[in-house]
Amino acid sequence: METKMHPFDSEFRVASRELSGLPRGIIQARSDLELRPLWLRSSSRSKVNNYSRRNLLAVPVGIEQKLNVDDMVQKFLPENFTIILFHYDGNVDGWLDLEWSNEAIHIVAQNQTKWWFAKRFLHPDVVSIYDYVFLWDEDLGVENFDPGRYIKIVRREGLEISQPALDPNSTEIHHRITIRARTKKFHRRVYDLRGSTKCSDSSEGPPCTGFVEGMAPVFSRSAWRCTWHLIQNDLVHGWGMDMKLGYCAQGDRTRRVGVVDSEYIVHKGIQSLGGGGAISSVKKASNSEVVTKRHVGGAGDMRTEIRRQSTWELQIFKERWNRAVEEDKNWVEPFKSIQRLRKRKHSHH
Repeated sequence: METKMHPFDSEFRVASRELSGLPRGIIQARSDLELRPLWLRSSSRSKVNNYSRRNLLAVPVGIEQKLNVDDMVQKFLPENFTIILFHYDGNVDGWLDLEWSNEAIHIVAQNQTKWWFAKRFLHPDVVSIYDYVFLWDEDLGVENFDPGRYIKIVRREGLEISQPALDPNSTEIHHRITIRARTKKFHRRVYDLRGSTKCSDSSEGPPCTGFVEGMAPVFSRSAWRCTWHLIQNDLVHGWGMDMKLGYCAQGDRTRRVGVVDSEYIVHKGIQSLGGGGAISSVKKASNSEVVTKRHVGGAGDMRTEIRRQSTWELQIFKERWNRAVEEDKNWVEPFKSIQRLRKRKHSHH
């Protein structure tokens, strides 16, 4: 009986065939985002390939958030981070007066989203030297955040996918699990019996456990390789993808996905790409969702169209996921087997 080849297997074989004209020893399987000087003194050559404990911060930016992004980058640079800015408004010159600007990598593409940039410029082979990839929005307040301490926590606790907790006073809070727990260093689940989604010890998935949101995710090297493949090439907004990130947790998402409370941020909820407006009211999250209302001016029509596109893309993403699961006969739902193991343990006790 003929077995159906998985697309990744086919991709690997095609790549191997394309490289067959090269001697194996000359092939460099990965790259990086490090800036290279045009020449080096012999004494400094050995330092160029010192990649130990390097990490990456990538942020989509517009000039209106320059001061806030400057505050963010100033926190990360002392911790040996590579900085990459995705300029969605095309304005690079406006950043050149910042003292760290020449150390950052600047990529320009008009009116593109974070996920569009990430899919095209953060290929896993390119960022494989980095232990952790921080893929953050530009409107985050970092006064109470230290990236060095944060990394120590996620490394010690084995968190493959994580995010800093949100200050309860943040302008936008969409999911209760992301709210800071003041008495903890980190948490992996939330407990809430209000609303339509009940979160308890028996909850097995998002948004109660195994979940982080898309505004400030942090990925291990392995988790990012999986996530990069999850990002759809033609769906630009990424809605709904956060509910699937647990599949990239390299194991049990209830253990390997978490929110760090001791190093927390403020989500300012500034709508810059596609326009914005003044916030009129905020409904706090009960357990999974919050509604933020805005008065918008001329950008109203644009925001409406973006939301309509996002809703359409979410539906497309769900349909693709369901179809992929149905077509891949070799794929096994990993979390059903984990649930069965847990139930077995409980029955023995």
